[in-house]
Amino acid sequence: MSFNKVAVLGLGKVGHLAAELLVGAGFTVTGIDSRPLTDAPFATRVADLTDPEALRKVLSEQEAVLSCLPYHLNIGVSTIAHALGIHYFDLTEDVPTTRHIRELAKTSRGLMAPQCGLAPGFIGIVGAHLAEQFDTIRSIKLRVGALPQNPTGLLGYAFNWSPEGVVNEYLNDCEVIEEGVLKTVSAMEWTETIYIDGMQLEAFTTSGGLGTMCETYADRIENLDYKTMRYPGHVKLMNFFFHELLMRENRAEAGRILTHAKPPVDEDVVYVHAAAEGRTEGGIRRKEFVRAYYPIEIGGKHRTAIAWTTSASVVAVIEMVRDGKLPQSGFLKQEDIPLEPYLATRTGGYYQTGHRSRRA
Repeated sequence: MSFNKVAVLGLGKVGHLAAELLVGAGFTVTGIDSRPLTDAPFATRVADLTDPEALRKVLSEQEAVLSCLPYHLNIGVSTIAHALGIHYFDLTEDVPTTRHIRELAKTSRGLMAPQCGLAPGFIGIVGAHLAEQFDTIRSIKLRVGALPQNPTGLLGYAFNWSPEGVVNEYLNDCEVIEEGVLKTVSAMEWTETIYIDGMQLEAFTTSGGLGTMCETYADRIENLDYKTMRYPGHVKLMNFFFHELLMRENRAEAGRILTHAKPPVDEDVVYVHAAAEGRTEGGIRRKEFVRAYYPIEIGGKHRTAIAWTTSASVVAVIEMVRDGKLPQSGFLKQEDIPLEPYLATRTGGYYQTGHRSRRA
């Protein structure tokens, strides 16, 4: 069933841009934040986003909701969306939050679609697309890195993404499939070296990036894992910070220290490296999808790579649901979204035009 009215909760860089992209795709958007905004190209309302009754009131007039809030608020938002029978979308990488949403989806009247960002989200769509090209799948390896183009200091990092989300990914355990066995491994392990356009990067395990893929590919694949990419030396310092200095015991303070030391930058880059190996009639083959996404101009404004890749990912999914190209109720797995129709949406097209080689 087609819908038009979408509420966007949380109007930071990602949420505000997602709302703008939704307007451009023909939706009627209401942006909701705890602070007043002016000059937005869509209607805005102020509400206490931690108050269930306030949220229920503002969402009762909507047909869908996109939460761009910190992950720990999404259990409450999804519960209200389920009760109202409206479509629900978010960007979470948090595994317990997604488990809660999956339970809600068993009795939902609308579609429950968490994990619609970059990772999990876009990277899973790409990985599944590569895997579909084989008769049997040997491995899927998914890597994403959101980084400053011009790194400084030993960490070589800038917090262009939610500090809560980054700390969560660095500390929570990670699901993998190794030699056909589903396992849980520690974050910030399994370090490897990757080169993209001649740039040396290191990759290591982080939590949540696979979404529901371990369940989907269980008994069908030998090896499946997700890793975050950073500049060389980063993971050693973060292990020292969280484990030797015991900052893992105070996640909020860890996030505050890191963002104070490494604030956001305007010139960033998002590296995506997806690879699948499998067997066809011609033998064992490897398929790759490797991209470097840079800031672009949207609506006359400079948009960071992490902001537009995350916003475009979820808006493309919302477009597909509106147009009847995805289920209208229940739970949506990212790996069930077909890549080509996704890229053919108005917003998904940014993934076609927004990448370039460093050597170009």
